[in-house]
Amino acid sequence: MRELLEVIESPDSTARDAAALPVPASYRAAVLHKSETGMFEGVAPADRDPGAAIHIQDVPTPEPGPGEVLVAVMASAVNYNTVWSALFSPVPTFAFLERYARTGGLAARHDQPYHVIGSDLAGMVLRTGPGVRRWQAGDRVVAHCLSVELEGADGHNDAMLDPEQRIWGFETNYGGLAELALVKATQLMPKPEHLTWEEAAAPGLVNSTAYRQLVSRNGAGMKQGDNVLIWGAAGGLGSYATQLALAGGATPVCVVSSPQKAALSRALGAELVIDRSAEDYRFWSDEHTQDPREWRRFGSRIRELTGGEDVDIVFEHPGRETFGASVYVTRRGGTVVTCASTSGYLHQYDNRYLWMSLKKIIGSHFANYREAWEANRLVTRGRIHPTLSRSYPLTEVDRAVRSMHRNEHHGKVGVLCLAPEEGLGVRNPELRARHEKSINLFRTFEGAGVGGHAAVAGAVG
Repeated sequence: MRELLEVIESPDSTARDAAALPVPASYRAAVLHKSETGMFEGVAPADRDPGAAIHIQDVPTPEPGPGEVLVAVMASAVNYNTVWSALFSPVPTFAFLERYARTGGLAARHDQPYHVIGSDLAGMVLRTGPGVRRWQAGDRVVAHCLSVELEGADGHNDAMLDPEQRIWGFETNYGGLAELALVKATQLMPKPEHLTWEEAAAPGLVNSTAYRQLVSRNGAGMKQGDNVLIWGAAGGLGSYATQLALAGGATPVCVVSSPQKAALSRALGAELVIDRSAEDYRFWSDEHTQDPREWRRFGSRIRELTGGEDVDIVFEHPGRETFGASVYVTRRGGTVVTCASTSGYLHQYDNRYLWMSLKKIIGSHFANYREAWEANRLVTRGRIHPTLSRSYPLTEVDRAVRSMHRNEHHGKVGVLCLAPEEGLGVRNPELRARHEKSINLFRTFEGAGVGGHAAVAGAVG
């Protein structure tokens, strides 16, 4: 791997140099074991330790088939689907791999006794399979996580509707938390050259998801002047939704869970922030019963912040805990757009507030290639910035996943794969210099810690 690193980091290396590199027979990866899918049996997902399910081991290198690309992974990132994978909840991901393998052909390789997880990467193309024309060895890339076959008609208006649509590294094998990764050529996008490897790996899944959910015509179709309620505004998804709302002329109403996260949202540029912990909103009076009085109190607080206006869009992803409140506080004719259910999948809401007020609920899942490309373009131009707060080495993926499971993180948590240290990979220092403070905002906040509001406030130029 040393020779590989030298080629990747050398400013003088060529495509020929990259193509001449030998492909290792195996590589290190963060994997789950099929034999351990029952290890948490009888334990509630909230009480499970996802780090205990993750192993770092060598796995055989797959050869790229038609339309596929083998990427040398410099850095990756942790997402909630990484946590779900390691919790074996709601179902073990090996069920996805078995189902994919049954489609035959090259898909059969994905059914292994191990699952290489991870749905983000930044790295260099090492090999391309037959038929790949846009990309070549030596290209510096990031990958989005949509894997599609597009053999049926349904996906040709929106690839997310392809019956064979899957999330790479979650519903497929050979994911990004590894030294090498196998992707389809239609997953690749140019690496933002003003970012380090770990910074470039951070936006992929969450930025694309937030873009489709909030901006795209397939999602809420946000417009200038909209009030947008953003749950978890300092987290992985919410921090990008906040930036997209601000960049698009909307007004984010950021909901967070601590004073520190409230300060971080304000540092991003948001003026309207609700700290749930300080204001003690309890939308459920017990495990089975929601409290509409709390919905009304929450709605009143939103109108107090907005000057009497309800929100046009609710950016939903917590799910069960917040969904009733989300439907209630949306303005007449407004939209609740949901992409996840991190607090539970069975949502309950009072349908009177939906049907009689002509509101809409839209389901949104990741993004198609065009949407992911547009989201990445905003990053490459310095309009949207990575929200990376810290990075771990590949050998400590278990710690990264535990941090996310416990909601200890701010923004995104990165993982160094082949990169021996942080800070490598920048090839456009001029663009970086113009946005350095914003790029480092979440790191500054992580370093400031409790009571670091002053440091954070000065972190954005």
